[in-house]
Amino acid sequence: MTGVPPAPADAFDEPPLPDPALAPVPAWGTASLADLLPAALAGMGVPAPPTGLVLPPADRVCVFLVDGLGWEVLRAHPAEAPFLTSLLPGSLAGTGRPATAGFPSTTASSLASVGTGLPVGAHGLAGYRVLDPDADRLMNQLRWDPWTDPHLWQPHPTVFRLAHEAGVATCQVSAPAFEHTPLTRVALSGGRWFGRLDPGERMDLAASRLAAADRALVYTYYADLDACGHRFGVDSPEWRAQLRTVDALARRLAEQLPPRAVLYVTADHGMVDVPMTEESRYDVDEDWELSAGVRLLGGEGRARHVYAVPGAAADVLTVWREVLGEDAWVVGREEAVELGWFGPPKSMEARVVGRLGDVVVAMTGTAAVVATSSEPNESALIGMHGSLTSAELDIPLLEVRS
Repeated sequence: MTGVPPAPADAFDEPPLPDPALAPVPAWGTASLADLLPAALAGMGVPAPPTGLVLPPADRVCVFLVDGLGWEVLRAHPAEAPFLTSLLPGSLAGTGRPATAGFPSTTASSLASVGTGLPVGAHGLAGYRVLDPDADRLMNQLRWDPWTDPHLWQPHPTVFRLAHEAGVATCQVSAPAFEHTPLTRVALSGGRWFGRLDPGERMDLAASRLAAADRALVYTYYADLDACGHRFGVDSPEWRAQLRTVDALARRLAEQLPPRAVLYVTADHGMVDVPMTEESRYDVDEDWELSAGVRLLGGEGRARHVYAVPGAAADVLTVWREVLGEDAWVVGREEAVELGWFGPPKSMEARVVGRLGDVVVAMTGTAAVVATSSEPNESALIGMHGSLTSAELDIPLLEVRS
């Protein structure tokens, strides 16, 4: 065709792949979820894992962890959370900035970091579902299925136990069903456990236990915001109603703080909505390219551990990079460790390395890698989390002091 200039040579090239070296990394050692309790105990003079996070001291410390309350979704809903919104300028020791979860930004990994004060590479709960190298099978670390000896899987003492042994009155106030779970044993045990079904009663009991001793550490937890986000999506009417409940609970607890106390309101991760479209949901069970050479598929939709058949890891890495394109950071196991995704590289323990995928996938944007046949329930979720995006990684660290 005359009169039409030729297209540049690269006009039809694919967009460049996301550079994993530019992916956000958890703020290990300074502002991660793992740093919260060690910093709080340092203010009481109690030895705990080292941290660069400095918090003003308090004799009585209460942590209220709201499952799924990400920094971005909280900031986006001031009308539903007026009390929590009023605390945002004081987040992270008055800096007005978020803290971060770890990677994967998922409940099992995050609760273990909270409770042990350690990064993922040290405590070893490296995702929703990971390989147990000794048994050569996938293990769900949230449901602890199939059974694995909890204290061999995670041998480090919890910060709660360290506090209790140092004479701090320590307790957890949560739903009764969580009391004897293996995840509780390895992440949240130490001191006394109080089970209450009613969330309001949890807040009241947490406040009373905080006041019952001169030095106290109290942990309480709320799960329903996360569950609602998974089912209906963040910003759904149901999710916004749950956020209003969370805001009221936090205010109720804050108003009952005894003297010399601090309340920290935080979360284990944020959440993104994954559109119910073919373009946004890569289905491993239906895509021969993604399934080729894959022996086991771990993790969850937004953060995958991909275990290759022997000798196929390099090919799987190449194919997953090409197929997922700009929708994911895709790296090999060693690169993920060196980039600090699971913690400072020197913190990675040898017993944990084999649990990580030969290929590690962290999704960008709002896409997910699902498996509709082998993971039908997880694949049907609307709200998901696990990756390194700010919507999933950034969490509030709000405080109220008396």
